[in-house]
Amino acid sequence: MRLAWGQIKRRKVVTALCMTGISIGCAAIIVAISIGNGAQSYLEKEIIGGLKLDEITVTPQGSGGSADGSSGPGAERGLLTDDKVRVIEGFHHVKSVVAAKQMGYFRFLSSDNLVHDGINIMAVDLTKLKEQGNRFAQGGPLDQMGAVVLNYGATSGWKDAETSERLMNMINSDPNNPKIWEELYTYDSAITDMMGKSIQPERMEGEQKALGPRLYIGGVLDVPKGQNAEFAIYDRQAYVSFETADWLNDTLNSNNGAAMKQRTYDTLTVKVDDLGHIQQLEELISKLALNASDNLSARDQIASQLNTFKAIALGVGVFILLLASISIIVAMTMSTHQRRRQIGIMKVLGANSGQIRVMFIVEASLLGFLGGLLGIVFAYFIVNGLNSFITASAGMAGLQIEVTPNTLPIGIAFAVTTGIFSGIYPAISAARTNALLAIKRD
Repeated sequence: MRLAWGQIKRRKVVTALCMTGISIGCAAIIVAISIGNGAQSYLEKEIIGGLKLDEITVTPQGSGGSADGSSGPGAERGLLTDDKVRVIEGFHHVKSVVAAKQMGYFRFLSSDNLVHDGINIMAVDLTKLKEQGNRFAQGGPLDQMGAVVLNYGATSGWKDAETSERLMNMINSDPNNPKIWEELYTYDSAITDMMGKSIQPERMEGEQKALGPRLYIGGVLDVPKGQNAEFAIYDRQAYVSFETADWLNDTLNSNNGAAMKQRTYDTLTVKVDDLGHIQQLEELISKLALNASDNLSARDQIASQLNTFKAIALGVGVFILLLASISIIVAMTMSTHQRRRQIGIMKVLGANSGQIRVMFIVEASLLGFLGGLLGIVFAYFIVNGLNSFITASAGMAGLQIEVTPNTLPIGIAFAVTTGIFSGIYPAISAARTNALLAIKRD
């Protein structure tokens, strides 16, 4: 160890060059692992968490799944009915079941003379909105006829009737004018405080407009978990109870199909107690002539892409270490040639070939260890720079790369291993040096 350390201190230029190569490779490996861990944490928290992996989405099956009251052989078999909902609620490992029915997009008029050109009305059990992972920014579900809950997107896009008509006329007359679309986007992206207001749906019936009853906004949902507010504004939903939905249908005369014996639904959200039971429950649901789907495949796809990225990053780090190992082999082979006299004297004084080999391998491993320590310092600087870039440029404040303590031994191990393997050939070459010829030649 003393002889190896002395050689490292004496040959400063060679030591610096070898350490630099190893440090770059070590830093690349540590940064690659840190980016992978940071990305995985971000995906699990922001994206995969927003996928609601513990939920199964159930929809009607086949031609009878339109829930419009169509008749025909087997038309009702594929419908999503109350009876099937009760059966699914009785399955083991089912925590909750939330049914929903689409009513379509309506134009809305507010009590303060604002208009909205299109919000989708969905009938659900308002008390179960939180079970679907929704968070209330204002108010909550009201247990009364005519109550409505707006999601975050439905609070954007409100404007006065004159502005709405002016923009529509301008778009119809000059649809390629970018300034018009910029102004429209400004209004569409603006958030309006709608809590406590009343709104009235309007539907076109041929050439005439049909106004529905006034609805009272009792709650406003927050931005969904895993979504950016800039994108959430384009999902505009108004949630009402099934009783309020029936009232709207009767008022607007929009339910012209044949009367059904029982209520039907468009979607059913089934929350399970454990991800391991999803496939089993989907098989049971499919036996009810219903379609069942989940987001596990999306999670697996994201995880696969992440693993591919980590493998590529690790490959880059290993490739850099390979190049560094070549520099160590060259440097130590030259050192072996330059130190022939020293090796010869050591052999004359009693050192055997094994001791000579060990000295050179220890010297190479020390080079690897020092390069690994320098690589840790580089890794911290690189990670801090990446975090600053991500926060400033990418706008993903939730994605933070961190060099965790468990990644440091991995980087050091790669660096030391590279040094050891790089020192094997020079060590063997040094051990084969003929002592008498080396002393005589020098």
